[in-house]
Formats: sequence, C-alpha cells, structure tokens
Amino acid sequence: MLNTSIPRIVVSGLRGGGGKTILSLSLVAFLKRRGVEIITFKKGPDYIDAGWLARASGAPCYNLDLFIMSPEEALYSFISRTASLSSPAQRGRGGFMAMIEGNRGLYDGVDHQGTYSTAELAKLLRAPVIITVDCTKATNTVAAMILGCQRMDPGVAVKGVVLNRVATRRQESVIRRAVNERCGLPVLGAIPRLRKNPIPERHMGLIPFQEHGNIEESMDILAETGSQYLDTDAILEIAASAGTLKAGAGRRTAAARDASRAPGPGPRIGVIRDSAFQFYYQENFEEIQRLGASIVEVSPLNEDRLPDLDALYIGGGFPETHAIALADNAGFRDSLYNAIQEGFPVYAECGGLMYLGQRLVLDGRTYPMVGALPVTFGLQKRPLAHGYTIVEVERENPYFQRRKLFKGHEFHYSKVLEIDEDGVYMAFKMRRGKGIVDNRDGMCYKNVFAAYTHLHAVGTPEWAAGVVRCALEYNRQKPVKEVER
Repeated sequence: MLNTSIPRIVVSGLRGGGGKTILSLSLVAFLKRRGVEIITFKKGPDYIDAGWLARASGAPCYNLDLFIMSPEEALYSFISRTASLSSPAQRGRGGFMAMIEGNRGLYDGVDHQGTYSTAELAKLLRAPVIITVDCTKATNTVAAMILGCQRMDPGVAVKGVVLNRVATRRQESVIRRAVNERCGLPVLGAIPRLRKNPIPERHMGLIPFQEHGNIEESMDILAETGSQYLDTDAILEIAASAGTLKAGAGRRTAAARDASRAPGPGPRIGVIRDSAFQFYYQENFEEIQRLGASIVEVSPLNEDRLPDLDALYIGGGFPETHAIALADNAGFRDSLYNAIQEGFPVYAECGGLMYLGQRLVLDGRTYPMVGALPVTFGLQKRPLAHGYTIVEVERENPYFQRRKLFKGHEFHYSKVLEIDEDGVYMAFKMRRGKGIVDNRDGMCYKNVFAAYTHLHAVGTPEWAAGVVRCALEYNRQKPVKEVER
C-alpha cells in the first residue's frame, strides 16, 4: 500500500484557451525560484504543455488521464511519483508541492456527464481546485460562472479563483468583490493582458519549448508574472490543505512481468529526441528502464548514421518543420533503412510514422524520408484526426497479442497521399478514431510497427513490454563483434 500527503492543487478553467497554462507556468516558475520543489502533472494526452511544465519545474512532468488509464492506475501513478516527497518534515517546511494542470474546462469530458474530466481527476486525487477565468469584457458574470462550477458538483473542492486578461483595476475590483460575496472564494491573483506572450502558439497549440528562440527570457517573464500577480502564499496554504491519499499495487501484466525477468544485460533502446521529434510520455521512458533496458538518445538532425542499438523508438513531433534537414541527412536515413531490412525493431508514432514513409510533400515540394514504409504523406491546414482512440489488435505482430484492446489518442495534420499495402499490413482495427487508412492503424513491416495512435505505458503496460521484448530478441540474434587486440 502506497500513500502520499503531498500538498497539491489542480489548476483548471472554464474552457480551453482561458489561461490555465499561463497560470500554471507562472506559478511553477516563480515557486521554483523561491526554492519550492514542485512535481508537475498534465491532465490529458498532452506533450507540449507537459514539456513546458517540465522546463519550468526543472523535473519531469507526468500525464494523468482517466480515459487512457483506469482510476486505479492514475491514482497509483500519482502516489508512486509523489510519495517520496511527502514526509512530515518536508511538508512542515512547505518545500514541496504537486501541481496538476487540467485540460479544457473543469467539467469537460467525452460526454454530457463530464466523464474523464478534470473535475473527476480532482476528486480522485482529493485535490483542491483553483479556477482561472478569462475576464475579457466581463465583470459580475465571472462570479456567476464560478458559482455554477461550485454547484455543478459539490464533491469538487473549488478553493480559489485567478483572474486572467484583466483590463483595468476597476474591472479587477468589481470582479473580486463579486467572487468574494457571491461565491465565498478568495481571488488568488489577477493577471493583466501581457504585452509579450512568453509562450507563443502555432497550429497544434503552443510551440514546443525545444523550438523556442529564447527559453530563458520566457522563464524570466513567467516567474515575474507569478511574483507580481499571484498570491503564492495563499495558494501554498490551499495546497497544504489536501489530505492523505492511498493506493494499492499498480497493475502489471504477465507480459511486463516476463520482460522484467529477462536474464543478462539489458538491451539498448534508441530514442529519437530532438526539435523534430519531442512528443514522448515520461512514463514510457521510465517503464522501458524499469524493464531493464537503457535509453540512448539519437538525432537524425545531428548524427550521420544510426548508432549500435537493439531497437528504436520514434515519437511524434514536427517532421514537417524540419523536412529539409531530415531529407538532407541521407546517411542517417540510409543506415536506418538498411537496419530495418535486417530485422531491426522500430516502434514509431505519428511523426515517426511520417519519417519512416517514402516521402513528405509540402507546398508542392517533395522531401525523401527513410523509405521503409510505402506511404507518401502531405499536410493539411486543419486536423485530420484529433481525440481519443480505441484500438483492437487484429493481426499478429511482434509487439502485441491479438484481440487486446488499448486506449490511446491521435492528433495530426498529416494525410496519406499515396499508399501501397503490398508487403505491409495493419495490426490495429480502430474501434474509435481514424488511424492511417480505412479505420486501421499500426502499419507493420518486418519488425517495424508504426501508428498514428499514441499509447501510454501506465494505461498500456503491454507497450513497453513489447518494445523491450523485441529489443531483447534482436540483441540475442546479433552477431558478436570481435574485440580488437
């Protein structure tokens, strides 16, 4: 049995784009500089916000989502990652806190009941909620909206409000009095319209921090915003009011247990991680390592060939913004292509799927990719798929057992322009979502598995077990290199 009593808060809002990320990052950046140790979590299948939170806190950010993982799995994941930071002595000094950033509005979910919403996660974690509100052209109505959130579900512990995009001091004063008197809640901060946006956006949301031109300047602006406009002492006091959480043992599948008992040295699993490919769950890395493998970061932007590895994991990202560099590095592309022909295991998601294809067409220009999969991709102006997925393993493949059901998500602007399915097959049937083509996903070729669907190791431990198993099998079959004398 695990337990944690770490101070914690959930940052939520009335809708997406209302200021949750500015509030979360400003709070984390300032408290970090004040010496508070913060562990961050992002609700929902989100890589970019999680990356910014990790950068602001100086530590990994984890994801919690009640669709892609069960409540028991989410609770265990939270407690197992915070239990070591919640001793009475540490809590007494107030030097530790967990901050969970929600997604969309507080009660938004996949249905009218708000299933899988931030509110449900807050109740599961017994965490007080701070709501941020975009105050553009509003005053007393802000209190009405907050009052609705309070009464929607009394089990959700709404404990404070932060005003965002406040235009004048008079507007702030009116809203403060309305929220205090109508809702009985403290206003914990009022952030004005910032002259310079420290976290710029593009088509998929925020620009990843890896591509930001001056990340330190943004961190300075965020920390100053937290210092100047937030009542951080009151927020820490609210966080400290959260009680103790308990959870039983986490779920481990037979496949994961078998993989963890593998004898001998662990395999070396490469991860393509650079500004072109940065969409990864921290939990996926940790589960691979828990099963005995080591992770080696590689980059087709900076290296001329694939290093000596036992498997490769290519996550999502923006290959389209790096198409010239990826195409120009023929040495890396050719070495990966040749390794794949010899049975080298590769697991790829979304952007990684695109990179393994034949070519990428952008604005009428064609860029050669690895060429291992017979697919040509293009890019659209609107998302081709955006949301949760449910996949059934329909075909035999090296990574997953047939008839298994997994929950994940997909989000991409890329589109299949040409495909030749001779010599390849699709392992996933889409119960929910679109996939690559004809409601199928998970293109397989030799020991390659490439899909638009992203899987999370907490909700799908079979994923890490499959990757490590394939790496171990490949390692055993590799010829032993002679030692130079």
